[in-house]
Amino acid sequence: MQKFIQYTPTEILFGENTQAEVGKEVKKWGGSRVFIVYGGGSVKKSGLLAQVEEALEKEGLAYEEFGGVKPNPRMAYAQEGVEKAIEFGADFLLAVGGGSSIDTAKAIAHGVANPDWSLEEIWGGEIILTRSTPVGCVLTIAAAGSETSDSAVLTNEETRKKGGISTNLNRPKFAIMNPVLTYTLPKYQIACGIVDIMMHTLERYFIPNTRNQITDEIAEGVLRVVIENGKKGLENPTDYDAMSEIMWAGSLSHNGLTGLGRAKDFSVHKLGHALGAKYDKAHGATLSAVWGSWAEYVYKNDEERFAHYAKKVWGVEEEDVAKAAKEGIRRTVEYFREIHMPTNLKELEIGEVSEEDLRELAMAATLNDTVKLSKIKELTAEDVYQIFRKAAEK
Repeated sequence: MQKFIQYTPTEILFGENTQAEVGKEVKKWGGSRVFIVYGGGSVKKSGLLAQVEEALEKEGLAYEEFGGVKPNPRMAYAQEGVEKAIEFGADFLLAVGGGSSIDTAKAIAHGVANPDWSLEEIWGGEIILTRSTPVGCVLTIAAAGSETSDSAVLTNEETRKKGGISTNLNRPKFAIMNPVLTYTLPKYQIACGIVDIMMHTLERYFIPNTRNQITDEIAEGVLRVVIENGKKGLENPTDYDAMSEIMWAGSLSHNGLTGLGRAKDFSVHKLGHALGAKYDKAHGATLSAVWGSWAEYVYKNDEERFAHYAKKVWGVEEEDVAKAAKEGIRRTVEYFREIHMPTNLKELEIGEVSEEDLRELAMAATLNDTVKLSKIKELTAEDVYQIFRKAAEK
């Protein structure tokens, strides 16, 4: 086990009607002028936004709305939010929604605290963040894990690049998590969330030369719980117990816990981000569309690890290591298919993908072949091209 620092400072308020506590939470963490960030009209139609604002008013807090955040959140729109938040005099950012709203709120928080720098400069690494504005969130989608993570992802529409920054300044002060708020989600969004939760765990799991039993057991448990309750939640989205398990697993999968004591490898995310930036598809769908091709490309470099995964997560008892490894991959891909998620580029429904497109995606994922992906097998732009090609030909 490698040495590590574990830092998960986000306060969790989990359970029914916890959104009623949002005003008290904002006040407790020093907020007085609250900039509310949300996505489409669903939080208005459901009445959630009104409940949140009522709770803020009860504590005497001023607030301003900033709606319209889209999936694969746009940097330009977040920059617009920075300007409006500064004009309002915001001292607290409150996201109401899922990962896109939370990531946008995090970006706005950085911009408000560093007004001399644009988000493009911050995301480009031209500034080392030393301060930000506090953020809280009311979660409505179990998926991204952004409610407890140290990361935030934005899409730059001008450069057609999607990327994130990681800093402990990204960690929200509090997260309100009421599984009931997920009941009205379309099944497709639930399924995308299931994939994202699994991927946040798998990206930390497939690390070579790992001797880390407790972290493995936690990760494997998260995966088994999500797989089991994912099916239940899709069959009945108002199953409180199932949606509770999925929601809490989403936070655990991305707060750092499932990767403690070992390196981190988000190579599949890099491939998914390239697809998301180019085709504007749901994040979870871009991940499931390429994971199988990635796994088939790299597994021979660590068959033992993939075989261990097959046994612990899928119950595969095959003694032959190579066969067990392949069976674990097959069952994972079959699960994605079972929950109606794409398992290749054709199923992602992005139209004809040309040779030029595949090359472009590979270069985007590897930052023009300047970054080598994957810990199991070092992946160059040519390797990534072969993975995308494999995903396109299935």
